[in-house]
Amino acid sequence: MKLFAHLLMAAVLAAPVVSFAKEAAPKVAKPDLVAGEAKFTAMCASCHGADGNSSTPVNPKLAAQHPEYLVKQLQEFKSGKRANAIMSGFAATLSDDDMRNIAYWAAAQKAKPGFAKDKELVALGERIYRGGIADRQVAACAGCHSPNGAGIPSQYPRLSGQHADYTTAQLTSFRDGVRKNSLQMNQVAAKLNDREIKAVSDYIAGLR
Repeated sequence: MKLFAHLLMAAVLAAPVVSFAKEAAPKVAKPDLVAGEAKFTAMCASCHGADGNSSTPVNPKLAAQHPEYLVKQLQEFKSGKRANAIMSGFAATLSDDDMRNIAYWAAAQKAKPGFAKDKELVALGERIYRGGIADRQVAACAGCHSPNGAGIPSQYPRLSGQHADYTTAQLTSFRDGVRKNSLQMNQVAAKLNDREIKAVSDYIAGLR
């Protein structure tokens, strides 16, 4: 009888915990791609292209980018963790749902391939991308962004086909401490000189 009483008390005490765990599970709404396209067209297309394939080298291509990465960047533009006067202004007007809708719509678009331009530098860029720089403890880019530049969803962004000018600007910003929303990239870029940054950026542009 005493054992039964102990078991009953344990069950009563455990019940609220079980109930709370079930209620705590968040419900995430499915992205609205129609709303995402409308918002992208109104706010993003002039800089990033109607289909997310920017034709301006200083503005990144967003088509086929991992949606989780795009949401993270928009949130950090809005919070100020990633500094950019233009993007911070746009992101400030977006709700969390807007960000998700835009990101998932852009991710669903087909990316147009890019091209490497500097034959003299592309070999150096390939060596850095695939093998890193051992004597300076620079890790290979392919380790996180994959050999073909597809990246790893929700962790590391897709790079393949990205404008070399944009990639160069971002690596330089990471190196100089201007862009501060990735400690890992700050540490990697800090060990690269201008020529190496340009080389790896040009190689990335031609990846597919």
